[in-house]
Amino acid sequence: MSIGSGQMLVVYDDPSDQHSFSLDDNSSAEESLDETRLSLESANETIPYIGQRFETHDAAYEFYSEFAKRCGFSIRRHRTEGKEGVGKGLTRRYFVCHRAGNTPVKTTNESKPQRNRKSSRCGCQAYMRISKTTDLGAPEWRVTGFINHHNHELLEPNQVRFLPAYRTISDTDKSRILMFAKTGISVQQMMRLMELEKCVEPGYLPFTEKDVRNLLQSFRKIDPEDEGIDLLRMCRNIKEKDSNFRFDYTLDSNNRLENIAWSYASSIQSYEIFGDAVVFDTTHRLTAFDMPLGLWVGINNYGMPCFFGCVLIREENLSSYSWALKVFLEFMNGKPPQTILTDQNMCLKEAISMEMQTTKHALCIWMIVAKFPSWFNAVLGERYNEWKSEFYRLYNVESIEEFEIGWKEMQNYFGLHSNRHIINLFALRSYWALPYLRNYSFAGMTSAGQSKSINSFIQRFLSAQTRLAQFVEQVAVAVDFKDQAGEQQTMQQNLQNISLKTGAPMESHAATVLTPFAFSKLQEQLVLAAHYASFPMEDSFLVRHHTKLEGGRRVYWIPRDGIISCSCHLFEFSGILCRHALRVLSTGNCFQIPDKYLPLRWRKISTSSSKLLHNAPSDHAERIQLLQSMVSNLISESAKSKERLDLATEQVSILLSRIREQPVSSPAVRDAASIHRNF
Repeated sequence: MSIGSGQMLVVYDDPSDQHSFSLDDNSSAEESLDETRLSLESANETIPYIGQRFETHDAAYEFYSEFAKRCGFSIRRHRTEGKEGVGKGLTRRYFVCHRAGNTPVKTTNESKPQRNRKSSRCGCQAYMRISKTTDLGAPEWRVTGFINHHNHELLEPNQVRFLPAYRTISDTDKSRILMFAKTGISVQQMMRLMELEKCVEPGYLPFTEKDVRNLLQSFRKIDPEDEGIDLLRMCRNIKEKDSNFRFDYTLDSNNRLENIAWSYASSIQSYEIFGDAVVFDTTHRLTAFDMPLGLWVGINNYGMPCFFGCVLIREENLSSYSWALKVFLEFMNGKPPQTILTDQNMCLKEAISMEMQTTKHALCIWMIVAKFPSWFNAVLGERYNEWKSEFYRLYNVESIEEFEIGWKEMQNYFGLHSNRHIINLFALRSYWALPYLRNYSFAGMTSAGQSKSINSFIQRFLSAQTRLAQFVEQVAVAVDFKDQAGEQQTMQQNLQNISLKTGAPMESHAATVLTPFAFSKLQEQLVLAAHYASFPMEDSFLVRHHTKLEGGRRVYWIPRDGIISCSCHLFEFSGILCRHALRVLSTGNCFQIPDKYLPLRWRKISTSSSKLLHNAPSDHAERIQLLQSMVSNLISESAKSKERLDLATEQVSILLSRIREQPVSSPAVRDAASIHRNF
């Protein structure tokens, strides 16, 4: 502010300091050198002292900042003083502790949401004052005031680095972060990579995950309406390049993008075989655009997650979820999943009952368990882990009666009768507890291993994005990356030497048909089957462990129709035949598992081959399936030695050349081959 020529000007870097903070100086005049001189012999060059000289006020600030960092606090510029008039300029500056002054009073704006953040200011009086002098010829800045007494605790070295003043992202690091964001990796993964690159311990980068998220957020502050237009343009461009790419959207009354969903050709193809059980995860949001995100995910024949589709919705309501489910079914040619797993969401629950009436709706157990610490830690204290173990025991019991009796006993033992979460879980028990779900197909997605795999897969889609329109591309990159990684894992599985453990013909036959992942699950049951005894009954078999005298499972077998079923429902639940049924087949002199109990979803067959089988005549399909089995055996046998592998590579190359010389004469075969190339 201007007061008149030659008068003192006072400017506060933070206007709130003008009323909340005062320094103990009675005069704004410059101190004489006699008043400020300090013996240089007694001065410590790492600690500010009266009379200390600096060429510029910025150099003084940097020195005081480094001193503050060593001591456990940070500083900020407080006040600047100067004189008006030609040649006068700045004459004095004040630097203060970051906790100086009092909480500034904020003016509220009802139209904008207020952030209720606690201020760290507590009236600390620590400061350093520098004054400009030209007594020795060239202008310089000298320390004319210094107080290092704080009214608050100072931070330890491992804590002070988290103060905002010391958290900086260099231009080089900014470029790396933006490059990482475009590849689709998460912020947490970015931090780990940069720690490795800089050879620092975890958590010792000069910035935090929050700083990285804020940086990425700053690049997204653009018009949401323009973002919606760009996103639609991106989808249309992909559709022009790939006619099998599918997307749909809705606009609101103002012609702005409301909801959008999309799926890729490879995803639709995978769903044909692996869409029996689907996870629809709606627990995440694109934070930058405050939009709920829904992902449809499944498990393939090698036990690896596969992507089916994606949806962005503006509002989490019945209308939006119903639209999303309808569009998903349209993408998948009207074929609903047998089972769909979701989080607890009443709107979504109602939408599924309306749009997927033949689909079993279940709740993801890992999404429920993830909430347990916030639900029960404080309530149960030291007994929390004991309760959690009992919960898992009840979750896995075999009968509904045993579950319900055990649940009441658990409530009594832990005193949880009136706990609202326990009451709600029991009310929804038929949606998550295994005794109620074993009649339905889950493809193993309730196991802990599969839940971790699916969660890890989903995280690839949740990394920070620079633009909403690029999210479609980043999802495609993540899907493609997973497909490539999946192909490598598939090859590794196929190259593994499968060791037969029982010597039974059923085992060796299954090994040629099933993927190594599925075969390992069946092999577990085959090994266990040897420990069971089967007893013929009037219309079934009773199968129980050889050490048990009571109980057991009922197995119904009709040999002439090749039909077998067990009361444990493992096959219905996972697609893998149980030990009880395998025992009955073995005692009935059955040397091969009936084809219908080696389902296509677990066979050694790629999605492209399955599409080929679906479109080809039955005899042609059988021959392709036979060839696929022979190729699997070829790989398994060739991998046993270097000599075998060299021979196989050489002979297959020759055979491939000869096959390509043959004409494609049959129309049906031509059509099938064309389909195979397209996928």
